[in-house]
Amino acid sequence: MYLSRFLSIHALWVTVSSVMQPYPLVWGHYDVCKTQIYTEEGKVWDYMACQPESTDMTKYLKVKLDPPDITCGDPPETFCAMGNPYMCNNECDASTPELAHPPELMFDFEGRHPSTFWQSATWKEYPKPLQVNITLSWSKTIELTDNIVITFESGRPDQMILEKSLDYGRTWQPYQYYATDCLDAFHMDPKSVKDLSQHTVLEIICTEEYSTGYTTNSKIIHFEIKDRFAFFAGPWLRNMASLYGQLDTTKKLRDFFTVTDLRIRLLRPAVGEIFVDELRLARYFYAISDIKVHGRCKCNLHATVCVYDNSKLTCECEHNTTGPDCGKCKKNYQGRPWSPGSYLPIPKGTANTCIPSISSIGNPPKFNRKWPNISSLEVSNPKQECYCNPLGSVHDRCNGSGFCECKTGTTGPKCDECLPGNSWHYGCQPNVCDNELLHCQNGGTCHNNVRCLCPAAYTGILCEKLRCEEAGSCGPDSGQGAPPRGSPALLSLLAALLGTAGPLGI
Repeated sequence: MYLSRFLSIHALWVTVSSVMQPYPLVWGHYDVCKTQIYTEEGKVWDYMACQPESTDMTKYLKVKLDPPDITCGDPPETFCAMGNPYMCNNECDASTPELAHPPELMFDFEGRHPSTFWQSATWKEYPKPLQVNITLSWSKTIELTDNIVITFESGRPDQMILEKSLDYGRTWQPYQYYATDCLDAFHMDPKSVKDLSQHTVLEIICTEEYSTGYTTNSKIIHFEIKDRFAFFAGPWLRNMASLYGQLDTTKKLRDFFTVTDLRIRLLRPAVGEIFVDELRLARYFYAISDIKVHGRCKCNLHATVCVYDNSKLTCECEHNTTGPDCGKCKKNYQGRPWSPGSYLPIPKGTANTCIPSISSIGNPPKFNRKWPNISSLEVSNPKQECYCNPLGSVHDRCNGSGFCECKTGTTGPKCDECLPGNSWHYGCQPNVCDNELLHCQNGGTCHNNVRCLCPAAYTGILCEKLRCEEAGSCGPDSGQGAPPRGSPALLSLLAALLGTAGPLGI
């Protein structure tokens, strides 16, 4: 809604500004991606950035539970009433529709209606941890536009992590930690989003605001997207142009609100007291009645429409772009490197429309067949000096299209900037840890963007495991519980990076 309003204002601004030009432009046909204008040279299209409307993205997701048999009801079991540990005659039975609580009830149209909710099995195997991963997948890159809201019908969990993936679930990174005691659970000082600022808006925090047991009537957990937007757009999000300006110039900020998958890691159910009541384990479980995820397809500001066909979301690309996210130029439209559109209005911003390749304009040059073995032939687009950074570019001169050709992990017009996950060290080198991609766990800190410095009790690439585990001395009397673990795929990736990170000095 805000972007549509902003683009409407943008269109009006183009109209008014055109009257002020030395050669007036006459307003013509208009849509969200382009404007038809009249110039001295005739009628032309003036392109602008565009994107799909924000919507409820739960309509398009697939949900997966781990372990897959964690849903209650198979076999049938009884559980205690919400908030009353002495009424334990409620039944969950997967074979009876009115007593079943399958995962799809987290997203049904009844929303917060308490008669429809997903529910896990009870904590009957205590002291083994009762842990559940709920993975939401879109098979498409999406951009979050509103708070993620999770409504529990059980008590809100004592410990939980919300995670995101940008590579379709291959690797995961934390979005936010939730706990009744952040220091005890995750070795992190508790914070709220209100404690952040423009400079720390990407910080991963642990909050105690939402993790309470049966002692409260509130059942909702938030991941506060709008509060982070407000650092740039103001408390009522009235200055969206300021936010768009930040998104336009700060890729890390755009990526922070971008996901392909979300994962809710339920690590410990609501206990409500210090100790678990081992005589009434049927009172401990997880139950969720509603999950809200609002966002839009990521089309890199090159499409206004995202279609859902054959269980798949796809951008209908404009600006001579193509791909599921409009992430590359069409064939014969690669006259300059692809780039996302700009949020900023013309003339400061641009749609970054892909332009025809040089080879597709007119006929290609013909060569003299009498000298077939000549190694280099003079053509009409000779290489020119672009002042490409010699450490970040493949060649120190422009390529055939007149642009620098960047090495892996490098970007920018002169190949002197690093893509996320890389730092400049005689060229762009992959990071082992940073605040954007890989987060040190259990109170570890990222040192020089290359390694995690772990607290004394922890070890591992991300400080993800207890030292006593390596020594085989962990036990019930050690006073140390099992920490939250990183994903095996992520740890394998880190191990590979460490094994090949010679330039980083590791």
